[in-house]
Amino acid sequence: MAGAITSGADRKAAIRKIAFANRRDQENKDDLSRDIMRTFMELPEYAEAQTVMFYVDVRAEVRTRFDLPVALQQGKKVVVPWCNDEGELELFHLESMDELEIGMYNILEPAAHLRDITIKRTEVSELDLIMVPGVGFDSRGGRTGMGKGYYDKCLEHARPDATIVAVCFECQIFEEIPVQSHDIYMDKVITEATTYEGIGRS
Repeated sequence: MAGAITSGADRKAAIRKIAFANRRDQENKDDLSRDIMRTFMELPEYAEAQTVMFYVDVRAEVRTRFDLPVALQQGKKVVVPWCNDEGELELFHLESMDELEIGMYNILEPAAHLRDITIKRTEVSELDLIMVPGVGFDSRGGRTGMGKGYYDKCLEHARPDATIVAVCFECQIFEEIPVQSHDIYMDKVITEATTYEGIGRS
C-alpha cells in the first residue's frame, strides 16, 4: 500500500500523475476537442474580445490547432505563447498557421526567426480573453500544470477584467486541487461535459 499523501505538494504530484494517465487514455480526443473548442468560441466573452490567447496543443492536450484557423478568419487578434530559454512565457501575434513550426520537444510554436519582430510581440496586458491548458482542475477553477509555474507567472500580469478560461477533458477534473498563494484560479473551466464557473482572481 502506498504511503499516505500528507502535504499539498505530495497531493498535487499524485493528482498530476493520475491526470496525465487519464488524459493519455482518453478516447476520441479529436471529437471531444472540437466540442470543447466550440463551447469556448461560443462564449459571450469570446464574442466581445478583440485579443484572444490560445495555446497550441501538444501531446494529449485538448486540440486547439483545428480551430486556430477559424479564429484567424474571425477578425480576432490571435496570440499564442511560447517558452523562452529563461523558462518564461512570451506572447506572439499569430496571423497565419504558416508562422508555426516544429520546435524543441516536437512542440508546434512560433518560428524562431519571427519571434523578435517587434510587431509580433504582445504584452499580457493586451489580452481580453486567455485560454489556459493544464493537467488537472477542480470545479472551483483550481489548476495544476506541469509544475514549472509558467502560466501562473504570466497570468499575474493579466488585466483584472481579462477572462481566464481553461479547457480540458472531463477526466482531468478532480474534487479539489491543492493550491498555494501564488496559484491563480480560472474564471471558467470548459470540458466536453459542462462549463464550470471558477472563482477567478476575486
